[in-house]
Amino acid sequence: MAIPTALLFAGTSVAVPSSTQPGEGEPVVESRVKNVIEVGGHRFRDLNGSGALDAYEDWRLPGEVRARDLSARMTVEEKAGMMLISSHYMGSSSRCGDGGGRELVCEEDEWDTTNSWDGKPFDQPVLSSSGATAGIGERNLRHFIVRDNPEAADLATWTNALQEIAEGTRLGIPVVMTSNPRNHLSGGRFGVAEASGKFSTWPGELGLAATHDPGLVEEFGGIAAKEWRAAGIHKGYMYMADTATEPRWTRASGTFGEHPELAADMIGAVVRGFQGERLSPESVSLTTKHFPGGGARKDGQDPHYSWGQDQFYPTEGSLERYHLPPFQAALDAGTTSIMPYYSKPRNDGSAQQLPRHLWFSPQQQFEEVGFAYNKPVLQGLLRDTMGFSGYVNSDTSITTAMPWGVEDLSRPERFAKGIDAGTNLFSGEADPSHLLQAVRDGLVRETDLDRSVRFLLREMFDLGLFEDPYRDPRRAQQIADDPTSQTRADEAHRKSVVLMRNDHRTLPITDDEVGRVKLYVEVFAKDEPAEQSAALAEAIQEHDPSITVVARPEEATHAFLAVVPSLGLRDDSGDGLSVELGERTGIDVARIQQIQSQVDENVVGINMTNPWLVGAVEPGADAMLAMFDATPEAVVDVIRGEVNPTGRLPVTLPAGPEAVNRNAPDVPGYDEPGYAYVNDAGDAYRFGFGLSYDR
Repeated sequence: MAIPTALLFAGTSVAVPSSTQPGEGEPVVESRVKNVIEVGGHRFRDLNGSGALDAYEDWRLPGEVRARDLSARMTVEEKAGMMLISSHYMGSSSRCGDGGGRELVCEEDEWDTTNSWDGKPFDQPVLSSSGATAGIGERNLRHFIVRDNPEAADLATWTNALQEIAEGTRLGIPVVMTSNPRNHLSGGRFGVAEASGKFSTWPGELGLAATHDPGLVEEFGGIAAKEWRAAGIHKGYMYMADTATEPRWTRASGTFGEHPELAADMIGAVVRGFQGERLSPESVSLTTKHFPGGGARKDGQDPHYSWGQDQFYPTEGSLERYHLPPFQAALDAGTTSIMPYYSKPRNDGSAQQLPRHLWFSPQQQFEEVGFAYNKPVLQGLLRDTMGFSGYVNSDTSITTAMPWGVEDLSRPERFAKGIDAGTNLFSGEADPSHLLQAVRDGLVRETDLDRSVRFLLREMFDLGLFEDPYRDPRRAQQIADDPTSQTRADEAHRKSVVLMRNDHRTLPITDDEVGRVKLYVEVFAKDEPAEQSAALAEAIQEHDPSITVVARPEEATHAFLAVVPSLGLRDDSGDGLSVELGERTGIDVARIQQIQSQVDENVVGINMTNPWLVGAVEPGADAMLAMFDATPEAVVDVIRGEVNPTGRLPVTLPAGPEAVNRNAPDVPGYDEPGYAYVNDAGDAYRFGFGLSYDR
């Protein structure tokens, strides 16, 4: 017998301030502000306080049905706020007010009058971060980027407080907490990886690629997703499907290397690991970036800066051959959203990349605007050709700090152009007034907002946030501290180390030999090399007490020289970015060569955040390791032979400055004739190279 809809959604409102025990196949339902409704023996949150069960509150209905119902109930102001995502800080954060306070949530607005990337003043102040209550209750914001790095329990407590504020609003729409990567050793570069050390800690992305083990990467994603969800983070601004075809691009360290097939395998694996086969309350939803491939950076310059805003693809067909396959793999794995890069494609200097039907005009292949404004790329290429059915999330501050190609448009006009191109969520924005102005001016229709809002709501429903957005802080900390997760991560660290050179079987240092070894340790880096050297020596001694560490090279039989070059996003010198080991990358080459001449056996370990020019230090090494933000313990285990090295290069190391300069920015090194460094043993340090102790 058919049940009338009015009866189906009718129910009894009862206050249930804690989570309910679900029946078989039912979700956990938890409310802290609104009541819970009982209907037919099931429990539902009464998020709009109507006393009856509305369609969007009914977890039995498909997400698309719920999203349509809720979007129809939302005001224009609520829809506009939903389409913005901005940085957000804890009350104790140094970014909250005057250095942070004791409050749990931050109630301070952060207005910027100057573009932090180029130092130039904005034409009007920009709200980069909103106070919590005003942001959620008045500006209708529901997407926040976590920039702080607290313990998991503190993170869960804070995100719970934000969810309570959201639950108390008119429709009770929860908030989505987003983060950049948090599970890798890194320098904590803003917008790349602000945080590390609070969850299981894995090799950097290039290190994961060096394992050449997609199964391990998928396992990593599953472990990290469990940690994130327990602490209240639901969405990741990651991972990069960009192919690293220009060695001087700083963000190469966040890619899965230079080979499109390996990168495709890895990006597909990490999406499946974090999201699962489909989004669920156990998933972390991923935003894959930076479409259609940001690795083709001319001279390595980054489009955060005006001088790096142009994107060139000078080699015919390179986009399809090298840059799009990893993105297609991410789409096939079900990535929820795609982030276009800041840069704008240039016609002059680019060969043919797109079929004629995707051209901007009969005479012009590309529309020369940033990719988040680029309708032929987002609609024609991403959706129509590649089959993407998720939503598009812009990179940060495209309407304010990096409006490449649309500088002459007003901020409302920029929103309108982005929405028309297919962008659904605007990052780095906490002020909806300009988007609302675009609606009032007739530049954007409310129906245009509806399409984006339904995408975003569907994600929330699939993630289970409308049933239970709250986390248990104690459980969050237990999961973050689970030693089995770090044990698996440690295995990945060991698998990521690449043995590059091993003259006369210098390595491993066996148990029979170690008693005679006196090891000198020195770190070569731009920042605090003496402190880092002391810390590394202590870590080695603690991990393997059988090794005798000495204070001076004159006392040593062996030396471990840890080379940690650095390369900034921008070129401050005016001489162009460089991957040459030397003063500009923070490496004292003369000191390395001096120690190599002093000590009988020396092992050089180079942290390969970029494909460095190694010719100044490689010939003098008795053994050389490529490391990718690996732990000291993993490196010691390789040196001591506790593991047989299996890592293989995810990038090709260039032969010298000439090879770098003549390299086409859109072609990987393995496909460039004469590009690879070849040592005096005849080994070419090309993609896939790696020695082991048995060969």
